[in-house]
Amino acid sequence: MKVKALMILTSSARAFSAMNRRMYSTRSISAESLTLPSDSNSNSNSNSESANGASGSETRVSPLRRKRLKQEVLDSSSSHKEMCGVLPDIEDLSYKKTNVSPRESKLNSYVKSTEASTSASSSIRTAGKPPENWEKVLEGIRKMRSPEEATVDPVNCDRTGSFLPPKERRFYVLIGTLLSSQTKDHVTGAAVERLRLNGLLTPEAIDKADESTIRELIYPVGFYTRKATNVKKVAKLCLMKYNGDIPRSLEELLSLPGVGPKIAHLVLHIAWDDVQGICVDTHVHRICNRLGWVTKPGTKQKTSSPEETRVALQQWLPKEEWVAINFLLVGFGQKICTPLRPRCGVCSISELCPSAFKETPSKSSKLKKPIKSKKV
Repeated sequence: MKVKALMILTSSARAFSAMNRRMYSTRSISAESLTLPSDSNSNSNSNSESANGASGSETRVSPLRRKRLKQEVLDSSSSHKEMCGVLPDIEDLSYKKTNVSPRESKLNSYVKSTEASTSASSSIRTAGKPPENWEKVLEGIRKMRSPEEATVDPVNCDRTGSFLPPKERRFYVLIGTLLSSQTKDHVTGAAVERLRLNGLLTPEAIDKADESTIRELIYPVGFYTRKATNVKKVAKLCLMKYNGDIPRSLEELLSLPGVGPKIAHLVLHIAWDDVQGICVDTHVHRICNRLGWVTKPGTKQKTSSPEETRVALQQWLPKEEWVAINFLLVGFGQKICTPLRPRCGVCSISELCPSAFKETPSKSSKLKKPIKSKKV
């Protein structure tokens, strides 16, 4: 009886030990599939498994099985992220933000720049009072401009459209100013004249005309393809929203395709005789920085765009000069203070200009001749 009882106890112990080994094998596989151990951890697990002797066949996992378990864990992890709504990358947000139309974006950026300039106006006024001798400089430019006829002068006379009825004249001004962007004045004047001779200077006529016809007539103005599209859109909007007239407010003008702050202020002044800001183009922007008339708010750095120049210039320039300053500096920039190699030697205000003779080519550069490659 004792022998039989001992045999029963031994078999029970063996069965219990085998059950423990199976449970350990199951736990090791489950933990491995969930924690995705590194190579060092997997090596230590394999060593412990081999140390178990007979249990090694039960705990060893084939490479194919391990790869499949890892993929299942990755798939479940990615699906969990999708369910939780993981935030997209910040670059995705910038490219996918398409709810705001280009017109709204243009108007919002202009309003923000205006608000920023208003908040910084106090610092500009205290740190950047009217520049020293600015009146002498302006008077000197007027004297230099009187005997010179810049290319901007005859075109500006034509831009007013004084020979047309008021409503047609305003549309004439809008289209002419729209075409003038990034284009030389004589090219703009010729393009507007071709439109007029073909009876395409009213919103009704432009709306009915083919875009290809407008494109051919305004060529070679800068970006003529895009401008032909914008002219068609502007004509349609003027007919639908303004009864064939043009917008009267700055905000409405800025909402038109192809119209920025400079064009809007110029149209507002010429068409409606309403001066709300200075028209600043590349000439005005360049010359004001050369003269040291404008800086970024609270700094001594030059302004980096015509819009920044407009904001800074309006902080101190008297409003009675806002209209004249554009025509004076544009003509001055075309004849004397040119973009490349400014004619400082003939400029009567060079002694008052902090940039005088600093952008002219040196004598040594004139003497240098290009080296011709010898033919072999």
